Amino acid sequence: MGNRGMEELIPLVNKLQDAFSSIGQSCHLDLPQIAVVGGQSAGKSSVLENFVGRDFLPRGSGIVTRRPLILQLIFSKTEYAEFLHCKSKKFTDFDEVRQEIEAETDRVTGTNKGISPVPINLRVYSPHVLNLTLIDLPGITKVPVGDQPQDIEFQIRDMILQFISRESSLILAVTPANMDLANSDALKMAKEVDPQGLRTIGVITKLDLMDEGTDARDVLENKLLPLRRGYIGVVNRSQKDIDGKKDIRAALAAERKFFLSHPAYRHMAERMGTPHLQRVLNQQLTNHIRETLPSLRSKLQSQLLSLEKEVEEYKNFRPDDPARKTKALLQMVQQFGVDFEKRIEGSGDQVDTLELSGGARINRIFHERFPFELVKMEFDEKDLRREISYAIKNIHGVRTGLFTPDLAFEAIVKKQVVKLKEPCLKCVDLVIQELINTVRQCTSKLGSYPRLREETERIVTTHIREREGKTKDQILLLIDIELSYINTNHEDFIGFANAQQRNTQTNKKRAIPNQVIRRGWLTINNISIMKGGSKEYWFVLTAESLSWYKDEEEKEKKYMLPLDNLKIRDVEKGFMSTKHIFAIFNTEQRNVYKDLRQIELACDSQEDVDSWKASFLRAGVYPEKDQTESEDGAQENTFSMDPQLERQVETIRNLVDSYVGIINKSIRDLMPKTIMHLMINNTKDFIHSELLAFLYSSSDQGSLMEESAEQAQRRDEMLRMYHALKEALAIIGDISTSTVSTPVPPPVDDTWLQPGAGHSPPPQRRPPSALLPPGRPPSLRAPAPGPPLLPLPGGAPPGGAPPAFTAPPIPSRLGPFAAAATDPFTAPPQIPARPARIPPGIPPGVPRRPPAAPSRPTIIRPAEPSLLD
Repeated sequence: MGNRGMEELIPLVNKLQDAFSSIGQSCHLDLPQIAVVGGQSAGKSSVLENFVGRDFLPRGSGIVTRRPLILQLIFSKTEYAEFLHCKSKKFTDFDEVRQEIEAETDRVTGTNKGISPVPINLRVYSPHVLNLTLIDLPGITKVPVGDQPQDIEFQIRDMILQFISRESSLILAVTPANMDLANSDALKMAKEVDPQGLRTIGVITKLDLMDEGTDARDVLENKLLPLRRGYIGVVNRSQKDIDGKKDIRAALAAERKFFLSHPAYRHMAERMGTPHLQRVLNQQLTNHIRETLPSLRSKLQSQLLSLEKEVEEYKNFRPDDPARKTKALLQMVQQFGVDFEKRIEGSGDQVDTLELSGGARINRIFHERFPFELVKMEFDEKDLRREISYAIKNIHGVRTGLFTPDLAFEAIVKKQVVKLKEPCLKCVDLVIQELINTVRQCTSKLGSYPRLREETERIVTTHIREREGKTKDQILLLIDIELSYINTNHEDFIGFANAQQRNTQTNKKRAIPNQVIRRGWLTINNISIMKGGSKEYWFVLTAESLSWYKDEEEKEKKYMLPLDNLKIRDVEKGFMSTKHIFAIFNTEQRNVYKDLRQIELACDSQEDVDSWKASFLRAGVYPEKDQTESEDGAQENTFSMDPQLERQVETIRNLVDSYVGIINKSIRDLMPKTIMHLMINNTKDFIHSELLAFLYSSSDQGSLMEESAEQAQRRDEMLRMYHALKEALAIIGDISTSTVSTPVPPPVDDTWLQPGAGHSPPPQRRPPSALLPPGRPPSLRAPAPGPPLLPLPGGAPPGGAPPAFTAPPIPSRLGPFAAAATDPFTAPPQIPARPARIPPGIPPGVPRRPPAAPSRPTIIRPAEPSLLD
């Protein structure tokens, strides 16, 4: 019992799922949904049940399915059912499942035929199913009954379209055989959402209930009203069979017997019945699986290729092999040296595009941070003049000097040169920090061997710290050398004569006017919210001005600020701010921009701030000095000098300015050279020539090359993944060869389904060779649950007198061809025969529809008792 074709697909899908699970991925096959659409009591639920091979859906006459049922089939080793609305309960008896569906339907819709678009979600776990979603939808109806709303037809239509519009759904358009196919709402709705007919399969039910002498052969042969995927005829169990607990196995046997014994269908019995419908749907699932295989295969192949290079190292891997350990140690130390040198010297391969690293950061320390620190140490004009005047007076002592003393010049120069020690030592500390960071980045590749990484870091860092002391001693020695002899014969020194002739000038050394020093984005941070708040502008710094524009096109200038009397000060960033800020202000207490005494400029990082400060230095805008003077000092600044002393102070001041400029230039040139020689180049040589010896002396090779647990796990994982990928590819190849996909059928002329097209061609029957006697009991004719009953041509209008429906059935079957051409309501021929069953006492205005109760109990014809035995 069950769906054998589906059960044959299960092992294939399970093998695929297992192969993907072994590599830690999920296999997204996304099998299509199967939705059944059709008129009320057309047999939709029975078709769905037969496909699953289980008896669990409520059935009966009238509207039984009143809420969509979303049935998820899930492959499992045990068989049970579970509802979304009561997850904790597992149903193992499928009769209980049916009762729960009925109870849940009534809970939302009531007991009086009401409908609801809220779906019931049912999951069936079984070893006999694929992971599929089946949707049982309410039947299409026209006339509201019971508690149904007046727009019942449109509500059900919208509900159905919501499910069948998905591209991944297969549509089973179910139509009963005793209803005119051209009036099938199911086929028309399927045509709306699937105009190509690729997803629609026609299912003809109730073939055993057609009037004697009629059959659906032309329809089932896809000749009369063609569909691209054709039609499949099925014979479901009648209500009497269901009430009599006739199981699906017996029903399938009776169905097979019906098709083999019926003269109109026996030649195509292999293409009819529930088993063939199962095969067709299973073939669609197979096609879908085969269509997804190429994308799965290419995904696995790309992963396999990316692993192959690494796996090559491990194919003949023996962790305890001493030769392998020696080779790996040599290779890693050598690679560490190459990486360190590349990071310091720069290289074209593996360039970091996200941030500065190694040599680039050290370069910035040399040429941006260090000059900035030197400028910060520059003397304050008032302090310098006061110190010079004290020096001159103290040198003259009790005498009044007539000439400018040399010793005052030397004393002031030496005091300024000593101040250079602090920024020079700070520069060394910054370079050391960058070197240690670079070493850590390079040793990250040694992570497979934690002990080796730890020892390498320790040895190289210790060497850098040793070189730090020597480098600092050398730099202090350079400054001491500068202090030891003041060379007043230096070619750049202005000399006494020029110093006396020079006018007082500011210490600023401006670059060429209009020369652009820097461009970039900055945020003006201290504009009030009332005036627009913080805003980003494009800044252009030249030797004479700072301008900002709306954007980098530099067309719309917002403001131009001259650099005269401007200085820089640091600003602490706010509590919630992520930006780094510095400010520009005017030393003469004037507003810098509009009503702002200073403008605060914000950057994304401290590195950008330092870089902008260095650019302002080049433009002659210097940092603010720390205000640590006492009140007494402030009063002493106001001291007065006699004209002679003032001239002497001015002369020495110019001399000091000139000589300190020479020293600064010399130190700025020698510092990078000293650090490079004594620290950076020395560390590179040490790594290349001595690191290996230090490693061997620090520990034995075995402990150094001990793999980390993570590395061993990673290697095992990689090898397992490699073999799993190969296995998954082999399984995909097996599935490709063991399954066959069927081509899409060619398009057919389905214009009969187009909106506004005419009615069907001649009705779905062949004229009998001899008419039945007119006295055939009407009860033997099957009640059709199709469209509402219609009067005979020429009869009373709907709601008219009952006698119009009591005409004998024989005249209604004669001349169907002529009638079909003029009056569409005469086709199919069995419809006019049905009104004979309506009791004559029906009042006018009541819809002429057969009562629901006697829908299908009497399907066994006395003339052919052996058909369904």
